[in-house]
Amino acid sequence: MPVTQFSVPDSYSYQNGFNSYFESEAIPGALPVAQNSPQKPPYGLYAEKLSGTAFTAPRHENKQTWLYRILPSAAHANYQPISQDTYHTSLSSEKKQTLHHIPNQLRWNPFDLDEKVDWVHGLHLVAGAGDPTVKSGLGILLYAAGKDMGKEAFYSADGDFLIVPQHGVLDIQTELGKILVRPNEICVIPRGIKYRVTLPSGPVRGYICELYQGHYQLPELGPIGSNGLANARDFQTPVASFDDDDDASNSKYHVISKFNNNLFSAKQNHTPFDVVSWHGNYYPFKYDLGRFNVIGTTSFDHPDPSIFTVLTGPSDHPGTAIADFVIFPPRWLVAEDTFRPPWYHRNTMSEFMGLISGDYDAKVGGGFRPAGASLHNIMSAHGPDSGAHEKASNADLKPQKVGEGSMAFMFESSLMVGVSEWGLKTCQKVQEDYNAESWEPLKRHFVNPHKSA
Repeated sequence: MPVTQFSVPDSYSYQNGFNSYFESEAIPGALPVAQNSPQKPPYGLYAEKLSGTAFTAPRHENKQTWLYRILPSAAHANYQPISQDTYHTSLSSEKKQTLHHIPNQLRWNPFDLDEKVDWVHGLHLVAGAGDPTVKSGLGILLYAAGKDMGKEAFYSADGDFLIVPQHGVLDIQTELGKILVRPNEICVIPRGIKYRVTLPSGPVRGYICELYQGHYQLPELGPIGSNGLANARDFQTPVASFDDDDDASNSKYHVISKFNNNLFSAKQNHTPFDVVSWHGNYYPFKYDLGRFNVIGTTSFDHPDPSIFTVLTGPSDHPGTAIADFVIFPPRWLVAEDTFRPPWYHRNTMSEFMGLISGDYDAKVGGGFRPAGASLHNIMSAHGPDSGAHEKASNADLKPQKVGEGSMAFMFESSLMVGVSEWGLKTCQKVQEDYNAESWEPLKRHFVNPHKSA
């Protein structure tokens, strides 16, 4: 069945479609008719425009949403910097204020849960490339939290968050409505949209790819045709839902901004979640990875992993991504006379992999585990470990279902990805013997016909 069977039900309502133009109102008549900014919007609301692209961006790229809210977002005190020793998204808070660019293959043991912190303080920058101040590149973060956010809202001015839960459920209240996100689902929250995270089933853990430039979109399908991979109809966007707190003396909120990977906080005397209605094409959304329509070979050879791309953040060069989000879901392998796992390769793209559940079929040594990760940077050679190679080289090539109960994924980038001091040292999760265990044991099988017996 092309849908995940979740143990935690989702009671929220959604609109279906990717990059569609939606409108939603929590109170009938709260949306103005035939104009965006009337002199007096319905119900005494304020009109506020949220722009995800330049006003003059081409129509097919332009992203904006009109919000109709009780009080505008501008009604807050000045932002003040949050002490850098309380969070883990900034390089300037580290002893070595840099990203480490190294050619070694890296793999991390599962990252720890942390029940002492909330969503904001559970974010850890582990790797990245580029610079959010010039809207260039990406950041790769891990999150682990065990506490609900309080009367707070968080937003990133740096980029779009693609959130990949590995453990626990995220109940996300956004300005535009509510989203429930569970393992085997993903969620994208675009730059600037405020939200609050609570944890209905306890501690959470997962991965984030923050896109500093542009926005995530569906990949082109080319010769595949008009359907396949992630279909537009399966993406879900929340409907308008708002809080109304008219008692200013009891309405003390903090809005936390991630700005060049540093955190700032501003006080305001009203809820940030007061959008009664909205219309536009700039909004958060979620997707069930179980609905991905896998495309694969039915003859011979292992196709490129690009056929598993769910979402892409393209660069200015066609066919080259700042960030691709790729998954390896349960699927049938039927290729004849073929080494079925991924081949050994050196790639001009950097590959950061994570594992949501189960076992990844290209690794049999047990070193790549759920909540762990690996990084194979630009031109760093990698592929199946020695055990996987031996197994696949001698396997009976009958049709085989692989990945049952498993979901691995990859953040792939055209950029050279650096690792933070936290990711390389502080977290103490790097497997120092990764290369030695995976590839150094590979055996020589070559028989030179020019050498005498």
